[in-house]
Amino acid sequence: MCGIVAYVGQQEALPIIIKGLKRLEYRGYDSAGVALLNQEGLSIYKKKGKVSELENHLNGLSNLNSKIGIGHTRWATHGEPNDVNAHPHYSSSEKFAMIHNGIIENYDVLKRDLMNKGYVFHSETDSEVFIKFIEDIYVNNYCSLEEAVRLALHKVVGAYAIVIMNKEEPDTLIAARKGSPLVIGVGDEEYFLASDATPIIEYTNQVVYLDDYEIAVIRNGKLQIKTIENVETNPYINQLEMELEAIEKGGYEHFMLKEINEQPRSIADCMRGRLDAKNGRLVLGGFRDYMNKFQNADRIIITACGTSWHAGLVAEYLFEEFARIPVEVEYASEFRYRNPVVNERDFIIAISQSGETADTLAAIELAKSKGATIFGVCNVVGSSIPRATHAGSYTHAGPEIGVASTKAFTAQISVLTMMALKLGYQRGTLPENRYMQLLSELETIPSKVEKALQLNDKIKEIAAEFKDARNFLYLGRGYNFPVALEGALKLKEISYIHAEGYPAAEMKHGPIALIDEEMPVVFIATKDSSYEKVVSNIQEVKARKGKIIAVVTEGDTTVRHMADHVIEIPETEEAFVPLVAVVPLQQLSYHIAVMRGCNVDQPRNLAKSVTVE
Repeated sequence: MCGIVAYVGQQEALPIIIKGLKRLEYRGYDSAGVALLNQEGLSIYKKKGKVSELENHLNGLSNLNSKIGIGHTRWATHGEPNDVNAHPHYSSSEKFAMIHNGIIENYDVLKRDLMNKGYVFHSETDSEVFIKFIEDIYVNNYCSLEEAVRLALHKVVGAYAIVIMNKEEPDTLIAARKGSPLVIGVGDEEYFLASDATPIIEYTNQVVYLDDYEIAVIRNGKLQIKTIENVETNPYINQLEMELEAIEKGGYEHFMLKEINEQPRSIADCMRGRLDAKNGRLVLGGFRDYMNKFQNADRIIITACGTSWHAGLVAEYLFEEFARIPVEVEYASEFRYRNPVVNERDFIIAISQSGETADTLAAIELAKSKGATIFGVCNVVGSSIPRATHAGSYTHAGPEIGVASTKAFTAQISVLTMMALKLGYQRGTLPENRYMQLLSELETIPSKVEKALQLNDKIKEIAAEFKDARNFLYLGRGYNFPVALEGALKLKEISYIHAEGYPAAEMKHGPIALIDEEMPVVFIATKDSSYEKVVSNIQEVKARKGKIIAVVTEGDTTVRHMADHVIEIPETEEAFVPLVAVVPLQQLSYHIAVMRGCNVDQPRNLAKSVTVE
């Protein structure tokens, strides 16, 4: 959840770290801090609030020159956001400083043991316990810091990505990971460490992705990687394909707005090289080697969290309609706690934007232990989920910086749609002429999303009318039910308005009691197989004086006479409507949040990558 950055080399460390922390602020923004080492010693500077607060605190201070440093932007787990709980944390002797992303589950046991030995703690964090535990091993075993870290990692339980500085080694950084991401950028006798590649890409496109249970030691301009069993490994250097422009706002007021508007391109990028409708070709590289297992699976289980879970719900409709295989969609956070029945003939699809979602990774490991085949759908190259699965497909949506996911959702659905079509064709449940027709229509989706984006001004007017509402209902049927859920999630994530999504038919089983003249109700009412039923639901809301906002198919006249506001989107195949219908709901949430003065890109209490349970 937190963001960590470190540097060692010949450049000034502080500007690199501050810039890197700003790029990682979407991972956490409760507090921030840096540790620097120079002739004055090892010094820590930290402040509650955003990185800009830390930057203001540092302005005017002297003795900040350093060729080595570590930095952290925090999403609070243990202890409230304040200066003391902010990272980095000193060891008791202040000889070591550490930054940490993750949760140490047995910190309380370790803390009690250390307190019995006379250690004093200043913060409420598990991370301070971690570094003092490492120092205790260092002191009592008369070993090197590197060895103390290795021994400590055998004892701690939980997730971590850590970077440690040693006051006595001004050219050395020690890092380790388990469960939380850590990337090492390799430059010319300089190294950059970060939670993801966004702080690194400006300086080098060569990176090493540290694996679980690995320790990296950077000393005298050299990188050495060992396992916690003290076995040296050969680091594999990857080439980053990310471009610096992709992680900048590009003239937009917010990253979220930029990413909403990038969807025609991100969907097209997702299909590029995979879909050739004219020649009837649909190729998914990672899918090909496991097609036989997929075709013969007894069941598909989709596991994900949040927005990715909603994409999984859309996929449930897709796979069952086109491939005629039963599908279950599971919250990854609940999957392993209910002793699920999983066997070797199950095909598991794990969906995650970041590729680091802790709950989804845990679900993957459980399913693997049962012998199931695991397929990942992920956006971030080199992240943990692609390495943990048997095969997978990248969405190629490009970096998504806004905490509320937008283009990742449509890219995930695009990949899952192609998978469902390919599987249905291979299984013979999707006739060739229908298959060709669907491929041709799918190829038009980027242009139809582009057209939907042109509704922005109209949606802004609707947002102005409802920005002060206290509650929203979102209703849809079939493929549009997950869209209703996603629309409601977007609104509550960034505007803090309570919103709920329901299948439209479920309205009469409870939610209808909430409807009055102050309740906005958003219907996804496109022309599809359940259209007449949705129209009836709209009439029921109208009879109770609810305020109706309807997303309809272009040219619709029936709903126009019932709804207070109509948003027309281009017509497409029923199965592809979520890719288009979700766009105006994203815009509606965005504009309401802006009008309410909310921080759109960094909503309160949320972080982009949920790397802890």
